[in-house]
Amino acid sequence: MTNNHNTKKTRARYNRIAPVYDLMEILPERRFVPWRQQLWAQVPPGQVLEVGVGTGKNFPFHPDSITVTGIDLSDGMLARARKKARLMDKTLDLRQMDAQALDFAADTFDAAVATFVFCSIPDPLVALDELARVVKPGGKIFLLDHVRIDRPVIGPVMDAVNPLTVRLTGANINRRTVENVRQSSLLIESVTDLGPLDVVKLIVADTPA
Repeated sequence: MTNNHNTKKTRARYNRIAPVYDLMEILPERRFVPWRQQLWAQVPPGQVLEVGVGTGKNFPFHPDSITVTGIDLSDGMLARARKKARLMDKTLDLRQMDAQALDFAADTFDAAVATFVFCSIPDPLVALDELARVVKPGGKIFLLDHVRIDRPVIGPVMDAVNPLTVRLTGANINRRTVENVRQSSLLIESVTDLGPLDVVKLIVADTPA
């Protein structure tokens, strides 16, 4: 697991909020549920890596046709995910791991999924290239995340408020995740705009064949 300063701070933030994380997100999660369903309906059968499983919010939407390995940086979040998996009688391989330094061999997975995760990873480009490494050539990467709204006034306000949101929740509200994927070794297949002012994006990308 990467031990750089920013990664340690991110892990500490999510361990701190883990006990109240689901409570914090009760209202936004009502909107997120259909988007999660939309994403998981597209995931092909096979071995799937879920990055940033958190408290297990995606578990109800996993198709029966996939076998999931889930990772999270925070042991506090993972404890809640493991409890949820037991309550749902789901068989999942859950591990504490840093998305920036995946402990998997190349070409291990058929697909990878991350929902509302790349807003908080300290170096998203490193993590994206790690996904490209561990997913088989031609495999799919599915990302659901909120991004910076590139509009006058709104964008600069998000930039100004971002340091506070990072300190409180660990999440950056001004990430340009679509642009980050374009800069990585992944190949964008589609981008679906969701939410008010297209603040959420559903990104489907391919690993190089």
